[in-house]
Amino acid sequence: MYITVREITSADVPVLLDVVHAAFEEYRGRLDPPSGAHSETTESLRRELAGAYALAALAEGEIVGCIFYKPYKQYLYLYRLAVLPSHRRRGLGLALIAAVEQRARQLGLHRVRLNVRVALTENRAYYERLGYRLVDYAVHKGYMRPTYFILEKEVS
Repeated sequence: MYITVREITSADVPVLLDVVHAAFEEYRGRLDPPSGAHSETTESLRRELAGAYALAALAEGEIVGCIFYKPYKQYLYLYRLAVLPSHRRRGLGLALIAAVEQRARQLGLHRVRLNVRVALTENRAYYERLGYRLVDYAVHKGYMRPTYFILEKEVS
């Protein structure tokens, strides 16, 4: 399978929405609070992309995955990694993460940070295998216990 990674364009947003919805469907009912991915619309994604960036993973020319990222002063924040279930375990997620890590280096940022829900232990383990380490935890508004972990990786 031939994989390419490129920046998202405005024309990609409807397909991006389909990929995000399909990829996050497995988390429906597993997360408290529920994932915001389920309520995304083309308009909300366009608003998101006004202040952030996204990359698409293409397999044989078709968008089958994506990742969002946003630079901050001390780190680059990656979020909403999404790969269609039919295309998982083929290196698409790794390619997207590597591309974001490369963007961090290009921007002179030495750390990449992400959040992982406490309930998604398999996702935390995935990122830890890639070198991400727990730096903190946080709580969604209205909750008393930690709902997500903050992981970080040195990429310099």
